[in-house]
Amino acid sequence: MGKRPMTVRVARWSAEHPWRAIALWVVFVAVCFVGGNAAGLNEATDEDEAIGEAGRASVIEIHGDFDNPAVENILITAPSGQLDRAAADAAAADAITRMKATAGVASVADPIPAHDGSALLVAITMAGDPDTASDRLQPLQDTTSAVQKDHPGVRVEEVGGPSIGKALDDTLGEDFKRAELLSLPVTLLILIVAFGALIAAGVPLLLAMSSVFAAMGLSTLASHVLPSTDTTNSVILLIGLAVGVDYSLFYVRREREERAKGKSHLDAVEIAAETSGHAVVVSGIAVMIAMAGLFLATDVVFSSLAVGSILVVAVAVIGSLTVLPALLAKLGRWVDRPRVPLIWRLQARRSGAPRFWPAVLRPALRHPRIALAVSVGLLLALAVPAFGMKMKFPGMEDLPRTTPAMQAYDRLTAAFPSTGTTHFVAVEAPASEASSVKAALTGLAEKAGGDKLFAPVEADGPEIQQSADGTVTTLEVATPFHTRTDEARQSLEKLRGEYLPEAMRGLSGVEYAVGGDVAGSVDYAAHIKKKLPLVMAFVLVLTFLVMLLTFRSVVIALTAILLNLLSVAASYGLLVVVFQGTWAEGLLGFTSMGSIVTWLPLFLFVVLFGLSMDYHVFVVSRIREAVRRGVSNRDAVAYGITSSAGVVTSAAIVMVAVFSIFATLSTIDMKQLGIGLAAAILLDATIIRAVVLPSVMTLLGKANWWAPRFLRERPEAKHAAEEPTPELVSVR
Repeated sequence: MGKRPMTVRVARWSAEHPWRAIALWVVFVAVCFVGGNAAGLNEATDEDEAIGEAGRASVIEIHGDFDNPAVENILITAPSGQLDRAAADAAAADAITRMKATAGVASVADPIPAHDGSALLVAITMAGDPDTASDRLQPLQDTTSAVQKDHPGVRVEEVGGPSIGKALDDTLGEDFKRAELLSLPVTLLILIVAFGALIAAGVPLLLAMSSVFAAMGLSTLASHVLPSTDTTNSVILLIGLAVGVDYSLFYVRREREERAKGKSHLDAVEIAAETSGHAVVVSGIAVMIAMAGLFLATDVVFSSLAVGSILVVAVAVIGSLTVLPALLAKLGRWVDRPRVPLIWRLQARRSGAPRFWPAVLRPALRHPRIALAVSVGLLLALAVPAFGMKMKFPGMEDLPRTTPAMQAYDRLTAAFPSTGTTHFVAVEAPASEASSVKAALTGLAEKAGGDKLFAPVEADGPEIQQSADGTVTTLEVATPFHTRTDEARQSLEKLRGEYLPEAMRGLSGVEYAVGGDVAGSVDYAAHIKKKLPLVMAFVLVLTFLVMLLTFRSVVIALTAILLNLLSVAASYGLLVVVFQGTWAEGLLGFTSMGSIVTWLPLFLFVVLFGLSMDYHVFVVSRIREAVRRGVSNRDAVAYGITSSAGVVTSAAIVMVAVFSIFATLSTIDMKQLGIGLAAAILLDATIIRAVVLPSVMTLLGKANWWAPRFLRERPEAKHAAEEPTPELVSVR
């Protein structure tokens, strides 16, 4: 028979030495997690995240080594109607006196009236590290509350970067905590329905979570080579839960299937290792290749996500090949205990010849041309709106308005437009040019202040800062428009293309750039558009090669690529339909920003392409088993899909449920990510796998397995998988 596959040899050893395998896994996970925590996280800096001209502006500012303390504001407005100026002045004087005596306050500025007289603003400079200002806000907020209590005739609010940051961190922290807590019981419930037994349902979840913990530790260690970002652990949980459950589900279902045919525990584990184990390895490699494409984006955020995703997939694959066989061998028939009575009986009734999936497949197998035309036509129709996709970063206006801090921010920007959307101008020049640069930027600010695209300059003059050595000068130029509006973009273009070059004309040795939220959104969208084709090409070519070498068929590899592209394109179109319009706002609880979040298309492509390969590899592997046994192409397709439909459906439901939970988060980017992933997986597991794939493979017939002579497999004497039974392949 020759040398047995690596997956079988590893599984055999683990099954024969279960306690050693389990102990080694526990030690591995513990060492990774504890080692990562001990090493500490190396977070990416602003300089690491610099992209485009906006990034250059940030780097120039860093060179200036400015001391930028945290600033809060006391905003005094009327509860309704016109502001009582005498009451406002009294409240402002009281606030200034109290704030000067408050711990953590470095200085308090004089009150500034709004141009329209609707508000008074008192700026408060906080002492200490600005990065930790949000953690030291309570004394200031207590003082603000006391001023409000003593001056009920006006509205007294505290608003600023630290208070807004704290409010959002609290809101998003609760969101993520709820999503993470919900994802585990929801996943367990779906697995209980899939298996009908608690232990069988718990094993995939146990492997997935242990893989997540190990990958988080390894990712922390890896951050000392490639800096990490604060979104990495959330993505590790998202991807780890998906693939960890998938791989275990494939393996456990196959082992149970073989035991039901009368195989011993050890033989059942070996067959599962040779079939599902092999599929897991191929699928894992495909997912890791897809995620590796993120490195080509040359963006520290994507690189960090790539590292985390690759690590969690690699750990999940290793776990499914090592500790999973050990657990199954040790548990034996106890894996089917304790049984959930009603669900177990339903499982038992379905254990015979399947009826549902043969009925679903019948149109595709009897009328493949019609089924293919209708299903592909539907998916292409869904994909068409993707050509109208617009990409922008969410702005402050897209953050949830459920907190008092964000409501106060809206009142602040309405009364003082210069505190809202701002462009950040950074200039680096020889110290000898310092006075000339400052004069030039002052002139620029005054000129822009008279332009309707920009906010007028406040009474205390433009916000110009100069570094201690005089080499770096910065200016904030405000626009009264929200970050993602056309007017805000036009103001950026005018500042970059006209006002700033004119102001800098005649100065020598000057480097300048315009940054800020608007610039960051524009530059990042351009960056993504430039990098997306490169990432797509990398993923497509390498995935094609993996599928080609795995199945020894050019046609199978090409089909896999085309079907996954169809699935991704349809999900893009669906995202545009749902989120670029307003019809779904009430249904999903969001306010449309008229565009898709800039980073989402690239990230969705690699994630969806990788995860879709899970199903494709597993289904086609079962089809190939039947073909190797001499079953006709049409019956092999029927057998492969009906025999894998249950596990693919269960895995898809787990993914859709977990991703849908993330769609309930408050921010628009998480909603788009959750809906995009959930919809794409649902389309892939239903229309693609149940209609398009069987239609294509039925039409192609023997051509499915064509390959050049040097790629063709040598005939094997025997295969682990048994010949499919007639009732499994019959869909007539």
